[in-house]
Amino acid sequence: MSSVNSKKSVVREYTEAIIIAVILALFIRSFIVQAFKIPSGSMLPTLQIGDHLLVNKFIYGVKIPMTGSVLIPWKDPKQDDIVVFRFPKDRSIDYIKRVVGVAGDTIELKNKQLFINGEVINNPHAHFTGTDIMKATAGPRDTMGPVKVPEGTIFVMGDNRDNSYDSRFWGFVDLNDVLGKAFILYWSWDLKKPLLSVDRFSSIRWGRIGDIVH
Repeated sequence: MSSVNSKKSVVREYTEAIIIAVILALFIRSFIVQAFKIPSGSMLPTLQIGDHLLVNKFIYGVKIPMTGSVLIPWKDPKQDDIVVFRFPKDRSIDYIKRVVGVAGDTIELKNKQLFINGEVINNPHAHFTGTDIMKATAGPRDTMGPVKVPEGTIFVMGDNRDNSYDSRFWGFVDLNDVLGKAFILYWSWDLKKPLLSVDRFSSIRWGRIGDIVH
């Protein structure tokens, strides 16, 4: 009889430990930190395809999961932050971009040159793959605005300015949809090399692991 009770006690201990571990994991993922990977080149050269990073989820306040409503406010995203957010056109997809404008800012692009509140902005992170200028009639990639960022939103752009689908094309990001701020790379490898390739180990970008994202 005591043996049966002992087995039940062990099973109960393991069950409780697993439940607690799951609850802690969900809590950490929902409120503290979450892992993301970079699937595209829209943030090149700052972030490369195959980068894996951690996102600080509480830096902008404690939010209710799913709704994004702020329970405990802390601070809002600011210009130059790299943020992960729910894509406004499909909120089941997460995007990562750099904050270019915040509420009240006036954003304008003239022949690839960014202006904020009428002032020329030369962001060192902005990368261009060519010098060709797209006409405004063909799209907003190089020339758009001026537009004013509404309250409760941000305007975001990819660092790879010629190859990024961002606020220029689909508008503003609601602050409730901002999941957090990218802060550190914990893993990185070159996905161009086949998964089963003998060179797969050599594809690990050791020099990027541990880099602070900025």
